[in-house]
Amino acid sequence: MRTYVLPLLIVISVPSAFAAEVPKEGNYDYTACWSGTNNMINFSKTHTAASYEMTGAIRSTTPGGMFDKHTFRCVGMTASLDGKTTGSTVCEAVDADGDKRLSSFTIGSDGKVTRENVVGTGKYEGMVASGTVQPLGPFPVIKAGTFQDCNHQTGTYKLK
Repeated sequence: MRTYVLPLLIVISVPSAFAAEVPKEGNYDYTACWSGTNNMINFSKTHTAASYEMTGAIRSTTPGGMFDKHTFRCVGMTASLDGKTTGSTVCEAVDADGDKRLSSFTIGSDGKVTRENVVGTGKYEGMVASGTVQPLGPFPVIKAGTFQDCNHQTGTYKLK
């Protein structure tokens, strides 16, 4: 029985040794989910504003895919003034190696979300990415002053 322990450990260890190399360009497809707290101004039915902070995790559609198992935190603000919603969110994401990405999300007056990769460290330094953001919620509020939600993001990336 003991003769099988070492070969089993070698087989289990091999995939992790090869997982470190990230392709220089390709597609990404993931779901990001988060929870956070917000501060609301409910001035009237047509005039509201909120600031918020949230933390979450990313799971790639393909396990081990680009951005899989990253965690993130974001701060942001939205306003709805006479039916026109605008907003801005800045997010910091980190991977298992400690490399980070800083992204900015903007909600335009047309309701579309635009994502910009601002800067990165380590393997994400100089990264260029583009794609789409599809909201999956909102989800029910579990506690007053909090929120939970997810989105699905797809696109392409190119590393330096």
